[in-house]
Amino acid sequence: MANGLANGTSERTKNRTFELVGGHPALDLVNTLDWRFRDSGPEELMTDYGDMVRFAEQSGLMSNAQARRLIRNTSETKAAQVVAAVRGLREAAAQVLYAALEDDVAPASAVAQSESCFKAAQKAQRLHWTGARLAWELPQSASLPELPLWLLSLSAAELMTSDEMERVRACGNAECRWLFLDTSKNHTRRWCDMKICGNRMKARRFKAQHRA
Repeated sequence: MANGLANGTSERTKNRTFELVGGHPALDLVNTLDWRFRDSGPEELMTDYGDMVRFAEQSGLMSNAQARRLIRNTSETKAAQVVAAVRGLREAAAQVLYAALEDDVAPASAVAQSESCFKAAQKAQRLHWTGARLAWELPQSASLPELPLWLLSLSAAELMTSDEMERVRACGNAECRWLFLDTSKNHTRRWCDMKICGNRMKARRFKAQHRA
């Protein structure tokens, strides 16, 4: 379609696979700004609307068919607006979550932005009869490019207002610090992924010991 993203979506975007190690979509969303604490600067993994939709799909928030329709039917202008809004949600969530980890007070601006995103998503919900009861649901139309934003906002609201916040941890790699839910038996998980940062940090310690 002339107004859609299909023709401008690269193979990289179509095949983008996210490392979903957080145990919750809101934590994995924060992790889409990779190497957040690296001196040389972070790496943006959510580079465009296609990436954002694929992330929502891989996180289990929408179907593959929904993702394809959104990418095909969303204009580039609207797509850019939604990506900016999702990144805003992500950074507000990051400030709140890292503040909680450090027993600090979350910035008022981050709380206000989170509240704005949460309220907008809640306002978009409609009551739906399931056959046995009423349930709040978001409209699933492909003409609603904000759907990924709303889904991610509701997911973040669910986590950040729950007791699950007590299990949020950050990777022990100071440059990484990806967030995850510690569901280990003794609550001793240290790394976002043992194959990635765990092995990397073990190798770093090994080299340091042998240099000494």
